[in-house]
Amino acid sequence: MTGIDSYYTRTLSDRGERSALKGMLEVDVCVVGGGFAGLTTALELARAGRSVAVLDAETIGWGASGRNGGFVSPGYARGRSSLEALLGAEPARHLHDLSIEGVRIVADNIRDLDIAEAQRVDGILHVIRYHDPDSMLRKRDQLLTENGYRLDFWDTSTVRGKLVSRRYHQALYDPQAFHIHPLNYAKALGRAIEALGGRIFERSRAISTELDGPSKRVRTASGEVRAEHVVFACGGYTDGLVPLLTRSQLPIATYVMITEEAPERLAASLRTPAGVLDDRRASDYYRLVDRGRRLLWGGRITTRTSEPHRLADMLRKSMVDVYPELDSVRIDGAWTGLMSYARHLMPQIGRLGPNVWHCLGFGGHGLNTTAIGGKVIAEAITGSSDRIRHFEPFGLVWNGGPAGVAAVQLTYWHYQAMDWLRERRSATS
Repeated sequence: MTGIDSYYTRTLSDRGERSALKGMLEVDVCVVGGGFAGLTTALELARAGRSVAVLDAETIGWGASGRNGGFVSPGYARGRSSLEALLGAEPARHLHDLSIEGVRIVADNIRDLDIAEAQRVDGILHVIRYHDPDSMLRKRDQLLTENGYRLDFWDTSTVRGKLVSRRYHQALYDPQAFHIHPLNYAKALGRAIEALGGRIFERSRAISTELDGPSKRVRTASGEVRAEHVVFACGGYTDGLVPLLTRSQLPIATYVMITEEAPERLAASLRTPAGVLDDRRASDYYRLVDRGRRLLWGGRITTRTSEPHRLADMLRKSMVDVYPELDSVRIDGAWTGLMSYARHLMPQIGRLGPNVWHCLGFGGHGLNTTAIGGKVIAEAITGSSDRIRHFEPFGLVWNGGPAGVAAVQLTYWHYQAMDWLRERRSATS
């Protein structure tokens, strides 16, 4: 099994679909895109008493929002040291605080909306594949001092007592982060929007817009939404509807697989329910699901938007490299999805023009950043805050066209080589 079908679609708790838009509808805000960014924006606006309509070309959560690893933890695709070098320590701290708030937003939604089907499991373990305890301790201390955020340092013996692999050295354990079933969470957000009077239309691709003047218009094949505000939240599936957005995005494919049921063999190698990810540019990330009976494993990125041949074999090789004892575990399926990256590796959250907004480009860190992105967009629309200003340094920069795509792929291969060299030096030192 590869492609659109995934473990998440097979274990979906709410299989209901919504009708397409037909005719004309007037609302305060039209949101284009039914992933986490669009759904969170719509939910926050509905909570604030605004009338809202969401248009999705497929079904809500169909894209990267419903196909990802399910990790909810702070941070951005761009590292903190890079943000500090660019902006200074204080703006970087504010941005990290916002990413922490994004984690809390997801946690609060799961609690307040009683989303049991999100299957929340607490704990994310950030591991390194080389010996460098000092850097891990510095990161731990900085987060506690500057953000009041606690992480636990694990030495090598502790790590290898939980993850039975010689690949790993030290780790930081985040007890406040967690992992979830992302597609179930997306569907629950949709129900919450509708319970507050919001409207969601599926199979309703936006095909044209009129964004000048006080009343904006967004047209689909069979209908039209007129609204005071329009929010574009299409992520890696942004098409040519707004060329400026299209030119600012790099659609990056990522891959995920699921194993067969093998609880005893998995438990012998993974002795923690925490999600695990390493610090490489295209990290391995994985977690036990189905109450420990299966392992969900993700990793690798590419600028190729077509599905590669032997996708499951690629990911299985990564798994066995870390856990040779799992060589006999069969892979039940694999799938791919498109993330949205900007060249500056930060979310693109801002205003295109009067009452026209964008919220996209989350670069593989979408569960927390889509949440805070949706919230600050909603706050800007309602006038309750100007916190959107924290994202102003990261605008809609040109993606470089075909040359930009090639540069990203070359950069990724460079990072892979540097990761390999760093791990090799650690192994021989």
